[in-house]
Formats: sequence, structure tokens, C-alpha cells
Amino acid sequence: MLKRFLSYYKPYLKTFALDMSCALGNSAIGVLYPIITRKMLNDFIPNQKFDKILMFGGLLLFAYVVKMIMKYCVDYYGHMVGTHLQADMRREIFAKLEKLPFSYFDNNETGKIMSRITNDLQEISELAHHGPEMIVMTSFSLIFSLFYLSSINITLALIIFSCSPLLFVITFIVRRKHLESTRRARASLAQINGDVNSSVSGIRITKAFNNSEKEMEKFESGNAAFVEAKRGQFFTMAIQHASTVFVTDIFNVVCLISGGIFLYKGLIGYGDYSTFIVSISFFTSPIIQLVQWMEQFDEGVTGFERFCEILDMPIEADREGAKDYEMLNGDISFENVSFSYNHEEEREVLDDISFIVPQGKTVALVGPSGGGKTTICHLLPKFYHADEGLISINGIDIEDITMNSLRENIGIVQQDVFLFSGTFAENIAYGKKNATQDEIIEAAKKANIYDYIVSLPDGFDTQIGERGIRLSGGQKQRLSIARVFLKNPPILILDEATSSLDNTTEALIQEALNSLKDGRTTIVVAHRLSTIKNADQILVVANGKIKESGSHEQLIQKQDGIYKKLYDSQFIDSDFGIDQKGAVTKE
Repeated sequence: MLKRFLSYYKPYLKTFALDMSCALGNSAIGVLYPIITRKMLNDFIPNQKFDKILMFGGLLLFAYVVKMIMKYCVDYYGHMVGTHLQADMRREIFAKLEKLPFSYFDNNETGKIMSRITNDLQEISELAHHGPEMIVMTSFSLIFSLFYLSSINITLALIIFSCSPLLFVITFIVRRKHLESTRRARASLAQINGDVNSSVSGIRITKAFNNSEKEMEKFESGNAAFVEAKRGQFFTMAIQHASTVFVTDIFNVVCLISGGIFLYKGLIGYGDYSTFIVSISFFTSPIIQLVQWMEQFDEGVTGFERFCEILDMPIEADREGAKDYEMLNGDISFENVSFSYNHEEEREVLDDISFIVPQGKTVALVGPSGGGKTTICHLLPKFYHADEGLISINGIDIEDITMNSLRENIGIVQQDVFLFSGTFAENIAYGKKNATQDEIIEAAKKANIYDYIVSLPDGFDTQIGERGIRLSGGQKQRLSIARVFLKNPPILILDEATSSLDNTTEALIQEALNSLKDGRTTIVVAHRLSTIKNADQILVVANGKIKESGSHEQLIQKQDGIYKKLYDSQFIDSDFGIDQKGAVTKE
């Protein structure tokens, strides 16, 4: 762990060396005061060496000017080293998140992930900056004080040093509990961040259902857990700090009494005794600083552990020998495919699924919710990997195709459209790297959103707000379709792309989708059967299996068929519904 942490300093060794040199210089200049004080008391003042008093006083003033400059370097360059390390770690963890599989994000809330990128890395940055400085400065001060106090009177120095083990015993006992409470506090803070992120993202739903009190209760639960975790952290910290202060006070008492006895018996002079009293702080101060710094050390270590947890997560990886394919426009084949999101559960989401989507044709997936339709769409671009069976394009196992080239050949339009904060142009251009303005405009026209965009004062440069909050559902959907037009993939997945829209908006989007599907191999997931009546083939998926297949005309003829029941429930009698197994339910 330590070697891994130290590796982040490598690009900044020169700046780090300057920081450490200045920190060491600061400590070295700090020891001049007791040295000069001893000379003053033992020599210059008793012997009335006025010129020496002025000269050494001036020397000390000059040294303090140099110390001020060094202190500036420590504060500025030290913090910059910490900031650079934080930026590098944030870059690394963000790059890692981009490579993690979908399953990681299924099991981890956005707010908790954000806590690791922000709060944890801030604590690591503080440790990266102050940690080495603290070690250098306190180590020098301790070593100097050991030799210097011993040079004044070794017997008195040994008496003082004998109290030191008590401090380390207290620190050792308390630190383990403090580290554990720090971990709990960090986890609690991440939970709060997750709750806040969820509540803020769903604030409109909260207000619509008048559930502010419920959200407050959820927040208070996490907030109370955080307070309790911090209570344990501060309890151990307080014990440690109070004990440290008490022991250092004992140092002063021992020094005062022992030194007084030594002075009384003539074993030490007044000058040395006074110097010893002044210099004892050079021994106790670094010990106090080290003990107090352990709190920051624990915070940084905990943050780095959580940082490494993400870095050590297995990433999405191509099978060894997987190749890039520039154009994948052939048949799509699912052969005996089975899949489960959670292998501990007995029920499979997909159970021995087999079908073919011929090149350039459209296959529609229909059936009750939770039947496995969207899962099929997730397996094709390798968002998840099939447990059993074979999925192929052009006769090539998709596991032998790199994820980059596979996904480059697939365009997806989903029901839940995600848009990025930015302009219309930036969101459309997401479909193609280095897209020209003309290409963006053409894609907007094909998606039937061009007229709306140009009607706005800033046109394509109009900000759409976070997640497109300023747009209607239909406008968001058309914008997502424009992205796919710009991408121009040979394979298309439409997952409930027109659900929850009014008839007029649906007609505009359906027109755009029909244009988008032209000449592409398409898989359509649809709830509204009116949108897929012209599909080349319709597959009825229920309870993880394909129950029926055929054209609309063929399936509608099956009087007891699931598709017939779905069709009748939508267009004949709205009082009927269909359960997971395709059975009719009377509402």
C-alpha cells in the first residue's frame, strides 16, 4: 500500500524535493533560538559582550527572514504537490469508472461514488502534502532535541526521555479504535451523499407526491448514523489528544522538579537550566504534533483504501484475441442464450433464447414487463455477458469482437433518455467525434427537431439544462434520435422509444424512427403494438422465454395466443391485462 501511494509522487519529485528541503530548513532554523539563548545566558550577558549580543541577534533575525521564505515554499509548493496528486488520482479513478462493467453501477449509488472522487481524494491530498513534511520536521526536531538536551545534561535528559514510552503506548492503544471509527464515518458520509444525490435528482417527484417529510426522514436516518460514527471518531481522538497533553505536561513537571534538584545540588548552572526549560519544548512539541497528525493520517489512509477499492475492481475486458471490425451489418443471431443478473437467484432472466434478425430487417420484442426484452438489448452490445449460449453478428461470436468496435456499430434509443448538461449541438455531437456543424444540422432535421432548435434565440447553442430539464419528453427523445442519426450505425436498438408520449409527439418520433430504421438491422422493444405492426418479425417474450414468433398478421390469428391477448387488451377492452406468463387478467 505504501509503495503504491509513493508512486504518485514520481512526476513531481523536483517540487517535492524543494518542499522537503524547505521543511527541513525550517526545522533547522528553529533550533537556533535555544542555541543562541544558551550562549547569551552563559557567556554574552555575564561577560558583557554587547557586540556579540547584537551580532547573534541580527543573525537570528536574518535566519527568520530565510525561514519565512522557506515557509512560503512549504505552504505553496507542498499544497501544489498534494493538488497534483489529487488531480492525477481523480483522473485515474474517473478513467477506471469509465471501464467498469454495468454491474458495478447497478450495485453502487452515484452519490457514494462521488464521495470517493471528492471527499476521499481531498483527505488523500492533505496526507500527501502534510504527511512527508510532518515526518521530516518532527524527525529532525526529535533527533536534535535528543542530542542537544543530552549535551546540556545527559542525566537530566534521560530522566525526561524516560516518560516518552507512555505517549507511544497511549497512541498505540487508541489509534486502532480511531482508525475503525474513521472508516465508519467515511462510509456514513458516502451514504449521506448518496441520499442527497437521490433526493435532489428526484425533487420533482418528491414535490409531486408531497413526500418531503419522507425524504427528510431518510436523510435524518443517514445523518444520525454519520453523527454516531463521528461521535466514536471524536471520542477516541479526544482521549488521545487529552492524554498526550497530560503526558507532555508531566514532562514539564518532571523537568521543573528534576532540574530544580540538579540546580540545588550544583549539578547544573542557571544558564543551562534556563536553556533546558526553554528547549524541552523541542522534544515535546514534535511528539504532540505527531500524535495529533495521526488523525489526519487515519483519514488519508482510509480515503486511499477506498480509492484503491475502485482501482482494483475488474474492468470490462475483451476476450483474448478479440478483433476490431469496421462494419458489422449482417445477421444477428441468439443461440440458446441464458442469463441472470444475480447468479444466487434461481430464476433466470433469459432462459434458452434463440432467434435471428436478418440483415436489414426489423424484429420486434413484445410481452409483459420484466419478461427479458430489455435484457436482450443489453446483451447485444455486451453491457452484460450471457451465462450460456452464443450471440453472433455476421456469424462472428460477439465475444470475439472488441467492445469498442461492437458498440461503434450499434445505435441505441431508449425510453429513459439521458442528456448531458450543455447545448443542443454538444448533445447531438455526442453521436460522432469531430462532427461538423452541417452534420449536426442534418441529424437534427432527420430527427424532426431542427425547426424547434432554430426557433430558439441561441439556436443550437441553447443550453438544455441538467439532463435536459428544460425540454419536454418528446424533445428529449428526438434529440437522442438525432445523436443516433449522426452516429449512423448499421445496427439499431429501439428500447421503448415512443412510450409515455402523446399521440402527436409519438407520430413525429415514429416518423423519425422509421427513417432511422431504413436499411438497418433493427431490434425494437415496444409496449404500444401499433408501432411494430409492420415489423418483419415479432417475438413475444414472457418469463424469460420466447413464447411466440411471427408477423403481426400471423400472430393476430392465434385466438389463444399471448400476442392476440395483448393486442385485444390495448385496442378492444382496456379492462384486460397480461401477467408475466402471458395469462389474461381482468382488472
